Order: sequence, then C-alpha cells, then structure tokens
Amino acid sequence: MPEPEKKDETPNGQPEESVAPDSNGVPTQPEISLEVSPPPEAVAEGKEPVETDGKKPQPPGPEPLQAVVAQEPNRLDNHSHPLEPSGVGVKEQAESANSSVKEEGTCPPPQPDDDKAAATTPSPTPPAEDGKKLSIDLPNDSAPVPATGRKDSVWSLGDGQAPEEVEKPVDAPPTSTLLIERPQSGSVPVGGDISFVAKVEAKDLLRKPTIKWFKGKWMDLASKTGKHLQLKETFERQTKIHTFEMHIIKAKDNYAGNYRCEVSYKDKFDSCSFDLEIKELDTSSQSLDIRSAFKRREHKQQDEGPDVDVWEILKGARPDQYEKIAFEYGITDLRGLLKRMKKMPKEVKKSAAFAKTLDPAYQVDKGGKIRMVVDLADPTVELKWYKNGQEIRPSPKYIFEHKGTQRIMVINNCSSNDDACYSVVAGDEKCATELFVKDLPVKIVKGLEPVKTTVNEKIELECEVSEEGAQVKWLKNGVEVPTGVRSRYRVKCEGTKHFLVIDDASKEDTGTYSIMASGGTSEAKVEVELKPLKIHMKLDDCTVKLGEPIKLHCEIFPGNVPGRWYRNGQLIQENDRIKIIHRAKVHRLEIAASTLHDAGDYIFVPEGYTENLPAKIHVIDPPRLHLETLNFPDNTVTIVAGNKLRLEIPISGEPVPRVVWMKGERVILDSGQRVRAETYGDQTSLTIEVTEREDTGNYKIVLQNEAGEATASLKIKVVDIPDPPEAPLVPVVGGDWCSMTWEPPKYDGASPILGYYIERKKKQSSRWMRLNFDLTKETSFEPKKMIEGVPYEVRIFAVNAIGVSKPSEPSKAFTPLAVTSEPTMLVVDDVTDTTVTVKWRPPETIGAAGLDGYLVEYCIEGSDDWQVSNKELTEKTKYTITGLPPECKILVRVRAINAAGASPPRTLQHAVLVKEVVEQPKIRVPRHLKQTYTRRVGEAVNLVVPFMGKPRPKVNWSKDGNPIEPTHVSIRNTDCDSIIFIRKAERSHSGKYDMSVQVENHVDSAVIDIQIVDLPGPPHTVTIDDVWGTNVALVWTPPKDNGNAPITGYTIQKADKKTMEWFTCIEHYHRCSITITDLVVGNEYFFRIYSENLCGLSENATQTKNSALIEKEGSFPHDTAQSQHKYHAKPRSFTLTPRSFTLTPTGLQVKTPEYNDRDVREAPKFTQPLINTFAVAGYNATLNCSFRAYPRAKVTWMKNKMTILDDPRYRMFSNQGVCTLEIRKPSPFDGGVYTCKAVNDLGEAQVDCKLEVKGGYTFCELMQRGVPLHLIDKYMNETQVVEQEKQKLNTMQ
Repeated sequence: MPEPEKKDETPNGQPEESVAPDSNGVPTQPEISLEVSPPPEAVAEGKEPVETDGKKPQPPGPEPLQAVVAQEPNRLDNHSHPLEPSGVGVKEQAESANSSVKEEGTCPPPQPDDDKAAATTPSPTPPAEDGKKLSIDLPNDSAPVPATGRKDSVWSLGDGQAPEEVEKPVDAPPTSTLLIERPQSGSVPVGGDISFVAKVEAKDLLRKPTIKWFKGKWMDLASKTGKHLQLKETFERQTKIHTFEMHIIKAKDNYAGNYRCEVSYKDKFDSCSFDLEIKELDTSSQSLDIRSAFKRREHKQQDEGPDVDVWEILKGARPDQYEKIAFEYGITDLRGLLKRMKKMPKEVKKSAAFAKTLDPAYQVDKGGKIRMVVDLADPTVELKWYKNGQEIRPSPKYIFEHKGTQRIMVINNCSSNDDACYSVVAGDEKCATELFVKDLPVKIVKGLEPVKTTVNEKIELECEVSEEGAQVKWLKNGVEVPTGVRSRYRVKCEGTKHFLVIDDASKEDTGTYSIMASGGTSEAKVEVELKPLKIHMKLDDCTVKLGEPIKLHCEIFPGNVPGRWYRNGQLIQENDRIKIIHRAKVHRLEIAASTLHDAGDYIFVPEGYTENLPAKIHVIDPPRLHLETLNFPDNTVTIVAGNKLRLEIPISGEPVPRVVWMKGERVILDSGQRVRAETYGDQTSLTIEVTEREDTGNYKIVLQNEAGEATASLKIKVVDIPDPPEAPLVPVVGGDWCSMTWEPPKYDGASPILGYYIERKKKQSSRWMRLNFDLTKETSFEPKKMIEGVPYEVRIFAVNAIGVSKPSEPSKAFTPLAVTSEPTMLVVDDVTDTTVTVKWRPPETIGAAGLDGYLVEYCIEGSDDWQVSNKELTEKTKYTITGLPPECKILVRVRAINAAGASPPRTLQHAVLVKEVVEQPKIRVPRHLKQTYTRRVGEAVNLVVPFMGKPRPKVNWSKDGNPIEPTHVSIRNTDCDSIIFIRKAERSHSGKYDMSVQVENHVDSAVIDIQIVDLPGPPHTVTIDDVWGTNVALVWTPPKDNGNAPITGYTIQKADKKTMEWFTCIEHYHRCSITITDLVVGNEYFFRIYSENLCGLSENATQTKNSALIEKEGSFPHDTAQSQHKYHAKPRSFTLTPRSFTLTPTGLQVKTPEYNDRDVREAPKFTQPLINTFAVAGYNATLNCSFRAYPRAKVTWMKNKMTILDDPRYRMFSNQGVCTLEIRKPSPFDGGVYTCKAVNDLGEAQVDCKLEVKGGYTFCELMQRGVPLHLIDKYMNETQVVEQEKQKLNTMQ
C-alpha cells in the first residue's frame, strides 16, 4: 500500500508546526537546547515560518529559533524559572517529506469524545526515533540561522546534547595523561585579582610541553598579555614538575566566561575547561534584569558615549547575527547570555479569534469519517475552511456544523485524496492541521490451487481477494511475471477474482506461482509433463567424406507429431543446402554437400514428447597445409639472428592430422628447448627461441591422417650482422690526416654490406669518436682534423640491413706529422769570389715532428738543375756554398727537413753574382758600453763589440794611445766581432780603450771607457770640533784613496768609553761635518767614521783621538791631567767669550753666555746630473739624478718643459735625495728633453738630459697604444726625414 503524502505547507507556503496529543493529558516540561541550523524547508523555500502559540493564529513572522525536545517526557526542569507549557509548538523535523506519522508512531489519532481536552492541554511527546528531532519555538527569536552556519559557533551546544545537560554541573573528565593538576573554576569581585594554576609532570618528557590558554573557543590569550593578564611558567628540578600560571589583575565585568587550558607534547594532548565569574560590588545589580551586564563598554582611550542596551539589540536580531553583535559590543560570555535567555519567562500571546484551535494532526481509516472542531472567541467572526489552500464548499462529502462557539467540519467517506493539509481562517487569524488517511489491507479470500498438466495444454490460475479493483502481483519462483503485450502470460480481473492464464504450456512453465496483495499472499505449484512416444526406426551414426551428401532418417508414432532437428544443441533451419522432410511417421534430414561444420551430434526432438532421437555424423577430410597464408615469397622466411621465430601454419584435415617437422633427416620434437615443433587445433607451429646462423636451411612438414597424407617444405634464412672487418691499414700519414684501407668482412651476415662506419681515438684514451655519420661504401677513408703529434688508432664497423657489426681490431698506432712550413727571411749574408753565404730564419710552423735540419740547394741561373750543397743536414740557419765558379749567377733555395719530409722550398728572389763586394766597416757598440763600464777589482771583464765590414776588417785596440799588452788584456777577433777579456780586473786596467776597424781605406773607431773600482780608504782625519750641551760637532777630511770611484757617503758611529760598544748614528751621510745630538749627560764618547763608494764601506774607520765628555749644566771642569785629553761641554758660539764666575755663600756659579745655532739651511743643489740616454722601444728606461737641499725640496719632472702629472706610463721615486723617473715601455714619441727640477724656500735647481728611443712603431701600433694623432703625425714625419738622410749618406759613400 503506498504511503500517504505528508502536507507540510500552508496556503501561504509557510511550514506549520504540529503536536501530537497524549492520552493522559498531563503536560510535560520540554527541555531546550539551541541549534544553529534552521529547518531545511525554510532554507529551501527562502521564506519565514508562521509563529503560533497553540491558541490563536498569528500573522506570518520571522523564523523561530528551534530547540530540541528531550526524550524524557515526564522530567521537569530543576531551575527556578521553568518554561511555560502553553505557547510552545512542536514540529517534527523529518528528513523525508513522504514519511508517515502512522509509521513513526509520533502522532496517535485523537479521541472523538476528548476533543476539548485534547485542544486545551498539550500532550507530552513520545521519544523520537533515530534520525528525528522535534523543535520548539522561542517567542522572542527572529530569523532562522543560515544553513551554512558553523556548528562550532559560540552558542552551539553540539549535536545530540540534551538541554538539561547544559545546566547541570559538568562531570569530572577522565584521568589526564599530561595534567596532574588542572585549573579550577573561580569567582572574583570586579577589580580583584585571581590566578589559575596547571601542573604537568615531566618525568617521561624530554622537553617542555606546549601550553595554550584560551577564552571561549577561539581567543588565544598569549597575544593578550599585558597590564591585566600575565602568563608565568616555572620548573622544579627536584620534583620534575612544570607549573603554568595565568594571573588576571583587576578583573572587569567582561572578563567573565569560560576559559580553556590546552597542553600538548608530541602525540599527547590534554585540555581542561574552567569558568570565571565576576561578582558585582553592588548587590542591587543582581536582579532579574541582567541587561546591564551586556551593555557595551567603550575603550578607555575613547570618549564615553551613551550606554547601549545590548539585550534589546539581541532580542531584535536574528540568531545568525548574535556572533557579530557579541564581537561588536565586546561580549565574550555569549553562551551564558543564551542560558539566561532560556530562564526568562515567556510572554504568552493570546489569540483574539480562536479560543481553541485545530489539533496539530488528525488520522482516519480509509472510508471512515473525521470531525475537525475549532472554538471561536468571537462567534460573529466569518469562518472559512481550506484544503491545501483551496476553499472548501459545503457538499455531501464536507458537512459544516455550528454548536455555540464551536465550528465543526465533517469529512465523510475519507479516501486517499482527502489526505491533505487543512486550515481555518477567522478574520485575520488562521490555524492549520493535517489529515492522514489510513488505507485498509487487501486480504486473500480464496487462494491458488496446484495444477498438473502436459505440454501444449492451457493453464489457468484463479484467486479471490477481499476488495474489488485491488492491486496484486503475480510471481513465478519469487520473480514477478511479465504481463506485457508480447508475454505468454495473460492477467485478467473479474470483480474480486484475479486470473493468470498460460495458453500453450511448455516444460519451462513448471514452477511455483504466487499472488501478492497488501494483506497477504497465496501460492501454488504448476507441473508440466511431456507426452510418451513410440519409435519405429532410430537415427544411425555415419561417416562421410568431405563434400559427400548426408542423409538422416527415422520413423515415430503417432505420425502427425511435428519435430525439430538440432546439431550440437543448435536448431537446424531449412535452406538451399539442407532439406527437412516430414511425411506421416517418417522424418528425414538431407544435406547436399557436407562440410566440416556438419560433423557433430544430431538430435531429433518430437514436440510434446519425452523421447529424443540422437545420431553422430563424422566428416573426414584429407590433410592439407596452407602455406599461402604466410605470405612469404618462395616460401622463404627471413629472420634476424637472436630474435625469436614462431611460424604458425594453418592445417586442415578431419580427423586432425599428425604433423612431423624435419630439417634434413633430423626430426624436430615438441620437447626441444630452443627449437621445437607444436601442433594444436587447426594449426602447427615451429618455434626457435633464439635464432642462430646454423638454423638456416630447408624444413620439411609431413601431415598424415586416415584420409591421406600431405607434405610441404619451406626455407628459413637467418640473417645477422656481419663479422667485423680485419684491422685497417694506415699507409699514408699527414699533418692532420691519414689514409686508411681495409678488406670487407669474411661473413656478410647473409645480407649485402651497405657501408662502413669509421671511428678513431687517441692511443692513451678509451673514448672512440665516430668520423662519418653517413655510410661510406668504399674500403678506404681519409680521417682529418687530427692533432699533430698525438698517436691515434682507427677501427671499422661493417653495416648491413640487419645492423652494425662488432668493431674491428684497432689499427697500429700512428702519429700524424706534418712537414714544417718553408724557412723564412732567406737573405744573402756574404759573397766572395767562390762562395756565397746565405742565412735564414726557422719556419713559422714547425709542428710536432720537430725540425731535423735544413737542406740547401742551388742552381745556375737559367737552368733547373738544382744541386744539393750540403750532403748532411745542417741545424744552423746559416750556410756557405763553396766551390762556385767566379762571376756566375746562382739561385739558392732552402728546405726544412723533419720526420714527415721536406717542407716547401724558400728561394732567393734574385740571382746572386758570385763576386766579392767591399762593405765599409762599422762598429756597433752595445748600449751598455756607450757609458762607463764599471767593474770591481777582482771581477772578470768580458766585452763583445760587434762590427761590420767586407772583406774581413782589420781590428786594432789601444789604451790611452798606447798598444795593449797581451799579458794584461786578452783580445780575440772574429769576422763579425771583437772580444776583450780580463780574467781578474785591477785598478790599473781602468782607462779608455780605443777600437778601430779598417777595410782597405775605410776606417771606423769607437772608445770604450772601463772603470775598475775598489773599496775606499777611511777618512784622513776625524776631529771633535766642539761640544756643547748634549751635542758634539765632528769634522773630517775625505779619504786619500777613493777606490777609483766617487765617495757616495759616510757612516758615523759612537761608543761609550765605559763599554766601547759601537753604535751607528747615521748612514749614507754626504758632508764632511756633522753634529751628533741627544747624547747622554755624564757619558764620555769616542767617534769613528767609515767611507762609502759604489763598492761599499771602507774596510777600516778613522777614530777620534780625543773623547767628548757630556757634563751636567752648571758644572765646571777641574784642571787635572785627565781633562787635558777631553772635550768638555762649553757654550757654543762663533766668538769665544770669557766665562764669568760669581762667588756666593753656597759656592761658585758659572754664567754661560748666549750663543746662536749654526744655520744648516741650503738651497737645492744637484750632486749628480742627468745623463743623455738611449732607450729601446718597448723596454723600460730610467733616468737618475741626486741633489741635496734643506729644508726638503719638492721634485718635479718635466718632458719638453711640460710637467708630467698623473701619467700611468711614468713612475717617479725620491729616496734620500736620489730621484728616479721610470718610463714604461717607451715608444719613439717618448723621446725628448727631460728635466728634473727641485724647489724649496731658499731657491731652485734643475738638470736636463736628452732621451732617444730607437726602434719604431707602425701607425696601427701607435693608435692601439692610445697615442694622440698630432704626435703620431710628428713621429712619422721625423722617421721619414731620418730615412732620407740615411739614404743620402749611403749614396754619397
């Protein structure tokens, strides 16, 4: 029976609330807990429900806040302010809209004689079933909470928590795993202090646990610490207990609420909740009006505004706005606020139109009658009844009655259509209810009877039920019987009787049939049996050859029985090849041309009888091998070696033929490991797991069965990569290339060679590099781009259609070597009447093969007959060709020879006339000999002076105009230079040596100044000139022997007479007088002086004969014998004045006259001037000079009277009067006049010198060096002028 539909909408589309009356009529106190989620109907409709109080309908208003009704109906609230039972409507929250109140058992039908009591007294609600909740409305709540509201809101008590559990004390939690002492709830007056303590035992903890303090559910107090809140942590090492404290200082009203302490350590967690109550100082504030507790308090930094009544704001707000209001006005104990809201007495609104409203729900059986009664407060009010929003008019079905103030609507003969929502409207008010119509079950009056029949008979099952037109189901073996248009089953109904008809019964119709009604079921068994049959002739088994006809014949009685032929269970249909014949009692099956598919088990089945006639047909066929399916030309199978070969060849024959594979005379078995032959089904296969070269050959296949024999053959060709070629040969090697050849591999892998790959590597390396990425078909190759001098090896890969062979053995190591480039700068060095001397420079490129020597060839001008002049290679770059005829012209060429061969020749551009030429002599004095050549005594002197001239010049040496004695100085002359050698120089070897070179009447001369220096002697005399104060003036004369070198300075030392340890006072002193200062009073000093020149200090020093005594001021020397050899301190002046003495009672006093210090100031004076210098371009040059001056002079260098400032090409040094100018890598334009200028307050001095830079630069080189254009132009012009002058001199000579 279908479930009744629940009507949950009023005419205005709002959901109604319903309450089920109780039989005892005793009111109960429903427990309330707040829920965030609104009814799903209200959220889905987007409308607000109608608020009712159970007596008088109210206009539509906001959605009431829902509260869950407790499951204990008789339990009373223990609080001092219980809820009023009146004015509370209960609504069932069901998940499914079509659930029945009858089935749930929450709303029993009302009693007709107790309508008034039921209308005035609400009944307790029975316990709700699982998944159901009942809710009540609070009158002062507003709009519903959104469906998306959080379950963890501040005022949410959670699902399934009974409201009374909120009010009762919280039970003690289970034993903590971390906390051994938990914070306890407490109270404190406003402005007081309170502390909460939590302790954690740390015996099993490796580090300090983490603790957090919260207020409410979300506020972390760690960020709120300050003046009123302090958090403290301590640890006792003896007891190993962590103590965590929270101190609240000067508590305020809004500090009240629920707090929580959470402790965590790794995977352990513990928490504890506690409450803080803030007591008002004024007891009058604890009245029932708690609104002042929720007034917003402004921050101290803001001006106090007018008080706001938060209670009124909350009363007029929707529940989903509570959290926002609490946050805006600083309410933290919103949970406590909602608790107090529940305790507030509810204002019951009385209906102005209804004294008693409709019951929440009514229930009636189908076909019965129901009375709906309302009691009006004002009988004159117009009343209208509605059904699902449609007004109900009086009719025989709907009867309206009036009894005083009661208005009654009677519904007769209730049916399923009357199951709806009914409402009554009186004036502006309305009340509603729901009517549930209960259907009566349909019972089986007469059940089914069992049926037993035979095939092809009619079966009719009959059943009678208690109600006409009832819905029933027919089932067979528990499965509903199909009753469609094409079904074999027919269903018909005649009044209360129902029939199931099967017109043509079959064996499959046997089973248990049942009929199902809402009030019961009935079943019966149906048995269908086959009829008996007489067989006069059975079918015979036969064997036929493929293509021959097949004939099957049988005879049965009775003769008019039709039948069906089956082959292997499949029905045989008649066609052009198959004929089915039935004549009287004879049944025949004829197949014109048999096929293999015609073989099998045949059965003739008479319809409606139990017996079947079987027969077997065996079709035989000679064996055949179908090689054409392989699609191999000439039945040749090609396979790559190493791959798996599996040949599957279809075979035919009936019965299945026996197959034998053979290679030559060897039979291939099916049990082989690598090669095996297998036959299964309609095919045979040959499998070679890993093909090898030996598998190549002809294979024979033999098939045999009882119908005959067949043979076939096929060829298997195993192709493989070719064998590696032999090691290649390298007959020719070049500088970075070579020529290599090789022979093809002996075995090509049964596939033509497509080409070769070539690889090479360095002999010491293991990394091969491929040289060609395109196959080369030739058996020769020329590798290129090799490094000269590095040994290489090459190898070959052969390639065919299958792949690449293994590499060949490496070739013998070879080293690419290249001939050198041709010699350079081949010129004629000398020519005589029978010889020609040529010279050249080595080749620019020599290569790794090195250079073994040179080969010089010549030929007479006009002929090509080159003759080798040197039979053996010469390593020198100069060679003289001898034995030439006089006054002939020859051409000369030179080749460089190494291990790779001869280089291209370098040939003279013009023919050389074999005739001696006179060349004027010229001495090329080295640069270091153009200045005085200085050496110390005892050192060796070896000077080489080159010269030019042809024929060989005559060289003469003289010293100071006198010939040089060979015993003192050794002189050796060659064709191009002269060497003067002194094994051990003496001072007598100093002097000027004149060298002259003469060729015929031409003479060239040069002077070389040699200076042999030695250590100087000591100063001649050293005397103490004066002693005054702590100063001693010394004067000495230069040494008689200066060591053949100027004296560069003196070293002065002093010694105390007591110790006679000498200490140096000053070094490198240039003058012959000095004042020694800062001597110790009371000491007596001796002094000595060393001379110094280029060789160093003199071996001995000259010491003062007398000593200098430094006396205290005011003392007078005694006239003793010792004082005659001492210099005493005395007043220093240029004019000696007699001392004056004064006799006083204390003794004799000396008056020292005043004196003036010596003036040592001096204007700058150069002691060593600058010297004209020659420099070579590209090599650093230095200019040196020395001066003295006091006070210290400022030194300035100038070039061509232009001051040198901040030029990175120049570096200037000045040390103790020695000035140096360094010119970095000079160029010709750096030549000029350089000046060193010294300036102080007393004057100035300067010296000049000329610097000439030899060796020039090209225009591009000057540009690269950053030389200005005007200087480059000046330099190029000067160079041209010099070259022109040289050419003129040469022509004049």
